Amino acid sequence: MSEVELNISRSQEAALSTNKVVRNTYMLLSMTLFFSAITAVTTMVMQVGQGTGFMLLIGGFGMSFVVRATANSSKGLIAVFAFAGLMGAALGPTISMYIAAYANGSALVAQALGGTALIFLSLSGYALTTGKNFNFLGGFIFTGMMVVLVAMIANIFLQIPAFSLAISSAVILLMSGFILFDTSRIINGGERNYILATISLYLSIFNIFIHLLHLLSMLTGRR
Repeated sequence: MSEVELNISRSQEAALSTNKVVRNTYMLLSMTLFFSAITAVTTMVMQVGQGTGFMLLIGGFGMSFVVRATANSSKGLIAVFAFAGLMGAALGPTISMYIAAYANGSALVAQALGGTALIFLSLSGYALTTGKNFNFLGGFIFTGMMVVLVAMIANIFLQIPAFSLAISSAVILLMSGFILFDTSRIINGGERNYILATISLYLSIFNIFIHLLHLLSMLTGRR
């Protein structure tokens, strides 16, 4: 086999490998989101309180480290569903709170879900169809996350509504950047593990939904 043929063969193998990662990632992401929806509805029906919801959220983030530690084995699949289940269960009390606190609470939740889906599908679809490399966003996103984290801690004490809106807007923008960055890494071979790719996209979607719901409630919510 000539060097040219060998290079073509390698390129084809790389393309097939990338397509497999993309396919597996979006399949697993769909399944984990669906499972999260089930656990969210379950905790809503059970009327789980905010305190328990917070503990479930802590458990979910703790499980994310287990997912990363087991991502290269079959245990990773079990861990990622446990993670998604805990995160969804933690979301239930929050959704219930918004529905109870606002006259148009159900509409706010529906708008946040629709907006989150639109943002994810648009950005991920753009990255997939164009094939652009968004690795350059990594540094900006990391710096932005540090700034937002400090701002969140500060606002715990300041409790300024306008500041809270600005933080939620910034998080949505940063998570949108993460979607472009993570999708780009998948299609350009930067991420070969579909479990790790799934959890990264899941967290971006989760955070966009939470902060979009908060943003909409502050701007259009009716008590």
